[in-house]
Amino acid sequence: MDVAGAGERIAPWVRRGVRSVLAGVAAIGLALTNFPLVVLSIVALALVPVPFLGMALVPWTTKLVRKRTDLERRVAARSGVLVARPYHPPPERAVPGGWRRFRWVVTDPATWRDLAWLVPGALVGVVLGVVALAIPLYGLVGLTLTPVWIWLGTDWYGYGTVWSVDSVGEALLCVPQGAAILALGLWAAPWLRRVDALFDRLLLAPTRAAELRLRVTQLTVTRAGTVDAQAAELRRIERDLHDGIQARLVSLGMMIGLADELIDRNPAAAHEMLAEARESSGTALVELRHLVRGIHPPVLAERGLEGAVRALALSLPVPIAVDADLPGRLDTPVESAAYFAVAETLTNVVRHSRAHHAWVSLRHVEGLLTMVVTDDGAGGADSAAGTGLRGIERRLAAFDGTMALSSPPGGPTVVTMELPCALSSPRTTHSFVTD
Repeated sequence: MDVAGAGERIAPWVRRGVRSVLAGVAAIGLALTNFPLVVLSIVALALVPVPFLGMALVPWTTKLVRKRTDLERRVAARSGVLVARPYHPPPERAVPGGWRRFRWVVTDPATWRDLAWLVPGALVGVVLGVVALAIPLYGLVGLTLTPVWIWLGTDWYGYGTVWSVDSVGEALLCVPQGAAILALGLWAAPWLRRVDALFDRLLLAPTRAAELRLRVTQLTVTRAGTVDAQAAELRRIERDLHDGIQARLVSLGMMIGLADELIDRNPAAAHEMLAEARESSGTALVELRHLVRGIHPPVLAERGLEGAVRALALSLPVPIAVDADLPGRLDTPVESAAYFAVAETLTNVVRHSRAHHAWVSLRHVEGLLTMVVTDDGAGGADSAAGTGLRGIERRLAAFDGTMALSSPPGGPTVVTMELPCALSSPRTTHSFVTD
């Protein structure tokens, strides 16, 4: 019998149960704070007719209530139940105590749903928290009753419960019963916390209308960011064409014109001028290829995302391992966004992380493309401190994608990017591009 293996399987289950029991105890304490918030809210609403005072108190108490409900949402998320924030965005130029801020609070349906949750949410939290604590505690009493009874020779420890014993045999029977009840309590505690979280979602999650409104707001913001990003990209391309290739083509035309004038009078100088023109045309062609690769790399069109990322990894000075499992191709716009998001992340690794190694993982599971870039650098990356990571967020947001950053000081840095998308069937034919 593999005792060590059984212990490894049991330990996470026990730890999860103990954490859930402790979370139930914390839920009792948090639930008790709901009642003062109810009293404050009622007082604030009663003082609304009082000039200025009510308009100042209602937003203030609502802010406290929202902090409490946000905390409950975070607690629910730990139980695997996501509860989104349903609140209207604050109005512009809304000063504390002003009419605009007061109207923003009282016209938001989520404000009243939060208030409606306070009392039942507290009752459910207290009841489920007490049950989550009582069952394993009761089992623990049964486990410890036997040695206490033998040691002290009394059953006062179990007085008033089913654990009251009169003989050694009854005392010994308490051990397996207590162990079973303790195990039942630890097994049930995570489910009780999930039931509490599901009840919270009934009132604290956005309604269907609120979800649509939030979705419209999100799309408005992301599409505006996409338009700005595209405009910036077009300006970059225009600048590169104007300052680079266009200038070289103008110079090339001038050299060919001079060679045409010199070809009869000074053939040697004309041949030298034509040689310079040939060299200049080669340089212009190289710059044009770099510009095209910046718009849509040929390797991406030819090999797909996996091949393009592998080619990119080979071209960088930091050793990068690529682990990919993409059985098909993505749509061209999504594929391009995914490639440039990975490319920008790897560029940050090379420039800023001081990493010795990096790893890229590409996976597509159930309609979601997950890209994870990890490095062993110094860490401390902050998406708010630079434009590179914010650019990645905007690029992914255009396709409803997300980016999560974990970069503690000292490393490692892990950038997780997700894009909802579908895969087409794998390509069976290839096109060949020659320069």
